[in-house]
Amino acid sequence: MYRSLLVLSVAMFAIGTDSFVIAGILPDAAHSLDVSVATAGWLITAYAFSCAVLGPVMAALTTRWPRRTLFLVGLGIFVAGNLLTALVPVLGVALVARAVAGLGGAMVSPAAVAAAAALAPPEKRGRAISTVLAGLSAATALGAPIGTAIGSLTGNWRVTMLFVSALGILAAAGVVLLLPRIPNPPQVALRARLAPLGDRRVGMTLLTTLLVFSGLFTVYSYIAESLDRATGGSGTTLALLLFVWGVASTVGTLGSGALVDRLGARRVINTGLIVLVIDFLLLPWSSANLGTSIVALVVWGVCGWGLLTPQTHRLIGAMPAAAPMLTGLNTATTYVGVSIAPLIGQAGIGWVGAHRLGPIGALLLALGLIAAETAHLIIRRHRAPEGSREADGVSPVATT
Repeated sequence: MYRSLLVLSVAMFAIGTDSFVIAGILPDAAHSLDVSVATAGWLITAYAFSCAVLGPVMAALTTRWPRRTLFLVGLGIFVAGNLLTALVPVLGVALVARAVAGLGGAMVSPAAVAAAAALAPPEKRGRAISTVLAGLSAATALGAPIGTAIGSLTGNWRVTMLFVSALGILAAAGVVLLLPRIPNPPQVALRARLAPLGDRRVGMTLLTTLLVFSGLFTVYSYIAESLDRATGGSGTTLALLLFVWGVASTVGTLGSGALVDRLGARRVINTGLIVLVIDFLLLPWSSANLGTSIVALVVWGVCGWGLLTPQTHRLIGAMPAAAPMLTGLNTATTYVGVSIAPLIGQAGIGWVGAHRLGPIGALLLALGLIAAETAHLIIRRHRAPEGSREADGVSPVATT
């Protein structure tokens, strides 16, 4: 089982690296494609939007495909998209290539999580899922910094895209050699997958995710420009900062579960968002030198990625029977936020410059806080019967 989970985790690592690494090499990509850095941010949008929109669609269309076939086709498309990105000389074709890579990621990601659950016995299912999702955390801590460093040391951002392609090929080889036959999940129509969106509890919680990740990635999409005073323009220094951010993100992801169990989703979400708003309001000053940038990135990583677990917990607590579909919708919403962020950042750079994107992100995070508290109030009106745990996924004491 663990050998198979490692293969799936490597696949998630490749897909996650592709999501985060572009931000670190964006100035070089912009120069190579002869566009502004703000315009080059569309490379992030194309990949993330493709993952977001096509994830639920491909999950519905490929339900009957053998899982090994699905993973190999998805990884093949992913590799092809990244190889094309590495070779094309113009932005328009590069955007199409990024969308193709996103299609491959959309085919693999939800299926990998579902496969982890299918491979494990019930008493080990949670650990199996977390093992696969650890690939995404590792992508922030290792994949993005390594890819950024490769681009800096070689002086060519296209080599970074070849590195991402190699990760996809490695994952595909693991599927061929190590992954056993996995039973197909139950067939669920696309309409049924999207049905929970009609519930106000789900809709407002997903709106929180959308606003929060739009705010977080408004700055991250242009992090090379936003932190250039601290890095002195050094790609290697930026890679080290991304490594710090990635480690903090992993700590936030792994540590938030225990906090939710102890304090409740509401307190973890609200506290994290309040701290993030302050952190982002201070970014125009804290990003000016290396020491304060490290502090800002640690806070950002811990609190930002620490919101994923309580958000997922809140969704599942609201509609336990629809848990698999809700986690897929939350992932899709995260990618929608990531895809919108570069467009907001592009407008922000034209308005106030890259160094002052933090307050714009803080505004979106503050709106996310309002949405989170609204979601909590809606969920309380649908509270489970007396004597059971609340619909927010925690005890009444923990939510008050």
